[in-house]
Amino acid sequence: MNLAIETHGLTKLYSGLHSVNHVNLQIPQYSIYGFLGPNGAGKSTTMKMILGLVRPSQGVVTILGKKLTGANRLDILRQTGSLIESPSYYAHLTGRENLALICMLKNAPESEIDRVLHIVRMENQKDKKAGQYSLGMKQRLGLAAALIGSPKLLLLDEPTNGLDPAGIQEMRDLICSLPKEYGITVMVSSHLLSEIDQMATHTGIIDKGVLIFQDTLSSLHQKSGRKLRLRTRDNDLAARLLSARGIPIRYAADRRSLLLPDKGEEETAMAVAYLAENQVGILRLEEMENSLEEIFLSLTGKKVSL
Repeated sequence: MNLAIETHGLTKLYSGLHSVNHVNLQIPQYSIYGFLGPNGAGKSTTMKMILGLVRPSQGVVTILGKKLTGANRLDILRQTGSLIESPSYYAHLTGRENLALICMLKNAPESEIDRVLHIVRMENQKDKKAGQYSLGMKQRLGLAAALIGSPKLLLLDEPTNGLDPAGIQEMRDLICSLPKEYGITVMVSSHLLSEIDQMATHTGIIDKGVLIFQDTLSSLHQKSGRKLRLRTRDNDLAARLLSARGIPIRYAADRRSLLLPDKGEEETAMAVAYLAENQVGILRLEEMENSLEEIFLSLTGKKVSL
């Protein structure tokens, strides 16, 4: 497996306390890697160390097969783009003029401007002053700036923060298009599982500076133990019937529905058919999406405050 980013023992100490504690990332090339964790978990610090914006206390960062050092940092980072914390722009300049400055700083041709404007779908707003952009448009301008120079790797820190639902969907669609259409590996951080769930192919979870999970997104769902919520005309009878078949059942907090493990479509269909055969009317069956807090609880045995 070719890795776009690999870290070994990546650590950052502030006043003797671990902000990031021996993190070993493995981010496959052409993946969308969702970096999950509550606010203050160490996501931004980790990404800044990868970009060389923060000096690690110890550890090694390898980007696109090359160990990051002070001597080669600029050469390696020419192949990366980033949007960390919030987009930077000159409010009195148009979107196009802002991107022209980025081209100058990156020593990229101005032909790049039209290319990145097309990727982020901003052709019709390019001549509007950036200070008049909505928050979603400012985020897209920041993404366009990060894409100048055709980077092979893109790091995005909470790119949907503060956006309305339409803006979140637009940003999500843009991110999802980057690996397939442009061959870009994306590392995107978030504290929302629902966001990562709709974008990522791989994920890592960090808690108090420690990487507690890293694998494919499908493995995360298996680890978290998705549940089904079942509501019937007679929940007590349904619980007895399913328990007799060896299916672990428990009542939801409101006692109006039952919770059972998601064992796959075939087994779920058989369970529903069995209830119907025994004259138990099915009112509703739905998949329950675990919250990030529930996944943290299953992985660490402790609750977190998001």
